[in-house]
Amino acid sequence: MLSDLVAGALADAERRRAARPLHLVEAAALDRSAAIDALTALQPGERVKIIAEVKRASPSRGTLAEISDPASLAVSYETGGASAISVLTEERRFNGSLADLEAVRAAVSLPVLRKDFIAEPYQVYEARAAGADIVLLIVAALDQPTLQSLFDLSTSLGMTTLVETHSADEVSRALDIGANLVGVNARNLSTFELDRDLFGTLADQIPSGVIRVAESAVKTAGDVAHYRASGADVVLVGEALVTSDPVATLEEFLVV
Repeated sequence: MLSDLVAGALADAERRRAARPLHLVEAAALDRSAAIDALTALQPGERVKIIAEVKRASPSRGTLAEISDPASLAVSYETGGASAISVLTEERRFNGSLADLEAVRAAVSLPVLRKDFIAEPYQVYEARAAGADIVLLIVAALDQPTLQSLFDLSTSLGMTTLVETHSADEVSRALDIGANLVGVNARNLSTFELDRDLFGTLADQIPSGVIRVAESAVKTAGDVAHYRASGADVVLVGEALVTSDPVATLEEFLVV
C-alpha cells in the first residue's frame, strides 16, 4: 500500500511539473513570506496540543466527509484550540489537493502541514510555494540519503519537518537526520492495521528536546489521554474531527 501511494504521488507530481516546471515552483517557494515557526507552536506544555487534519477520505475508511470548504473547517479548528492544521494533499486515495492547502493557509494564522507522500524535491518546493510551514516525511518510504536530503531542503526553505516513524529502527533513522519533530503512526502503512500501543513502546527512544507526536487511532478523548499518558506532546487528529462537531470535539480533547 505505501509503495503504491508513493508511486501515485510521484506520478501526480510529474503531471503537475509538466504544467509548472521546477524553476517556477522554486521561484514561488522562495517568494513566499517566512514560514511560521511550528516548533514554537507545538512546544510541549501543561496540556496536550492538537494538529487538526483536513481529511476527506482514506484508503482504509473510504469517504469520511465531503469538506466543500476546507478553509472554513480550518477556521473552526483554530477556533477550537488546535495548534496546527494538517491538510491532506494526496489526490488519488485521500481526495486532497494543493488548492486545499492554499485555501487553508489563507484562512488561518496557525502553522499548516502538507500531509502527502513526499519523495522528491519538487514536492517540497510545491509545499512551500503553497504556503506550508511543515512537511511530512515518512521514514518507511525513503532511503536514508533521500530522507536526509529532503529534510535538509525543507529546513533550508524555513519549514519544519514532521518525520513519521513506525518502529524503533525508524525512530533511530529520524534522529540521525536531526529531526526535532518526530511522529509515531499507529497505522501500519503496509497493512493499514492499527496498534494504539505502538507509540508507548517507542516514546522513550525519542529524547527530551524532540517533540513527540502521536498519529492515528484517535476516536475519543480517552484515546488522546492514552497517548498523553504515554508521553505524547502532540496528537494528530483527523477522522474524529471531520465526522463530528470539530469545535466541540477539540475542546473535549484539549482538556487532557
